[in-house]
Amino acid sequence: MSSYEQSHKYQLWYKNLRQNGIRIHGAEELFTKYKSDGDLLFGLFNLDATTPEGHKLLPLCFVKGEVVMVLTCLIDQDTREKYLLLVRQRRICDGSYMYEHPAGMVDGADTPLAVAVREVREETGLDIPFEKIIPLNGQPLYPSSGTSDEAMYFFYTELELSREKIFAYDAVHTGHDHDEFILTAVVPFAQARKLITNSQAQLNIYMYLEAIA
Repeated sequence: MSSYEQSHKYQLWYKNLRQNGIRIHGAEELFTKYKSDGDLLFGLFNLDATTPEGHKLLPLCFVKGEVVMVLTCLIDQDTREKYLLLVRQRRICDGSYMYEHPAGMVDGADTPLAVAVREVREETGLDIPFEKIIPLNGQPLYPSSGTSDEAMYFFYTELELSREKIFAYDAVHTGHDHDEFILTAVVPFAQARKLITNSQAQLNIYMYLEAIA
């Protein structure tokens, strides 16, 4: 197992801090979780660092790295009705079932686009070519900037299929290879917006609607 200092996620966080003029005096490892290959999955660190203005940064940071999310829109080729292909699973925030877009963390030398393609395939069974997945933001967006380095990249894809093929992706169990217990859900677009309580997933919808307007 490599040390957290050698991991892609920690080094990316460290590099971004330095590029923004932050003087780092030290970092204390409070908790770290590693993948099976020894690379850092995520970690909690107590950072001793000073801003260019001479102020101390708030110290605690949950280092998670870059994350992708992919709004997956399936369009009935006859009626033009839009459906979202969502994933349903219990989440630790409150233990409830949540409906979300396919998403995942960027590890090692992977690009956000490559991870987007892989996560859609692994979580839904839908194999989408790279050119069909469209980025919605060039620069990363930070959903929890006061407590985490998590950096979000949002994408969307639109596929025209028959109604039969669209609903072939509904209620499919996936994720077991990664200790996830996911059930896919094909939901009419308007209904999906009411089901989703994850703020990033809602933002993905708004960015998609703005992009296609």
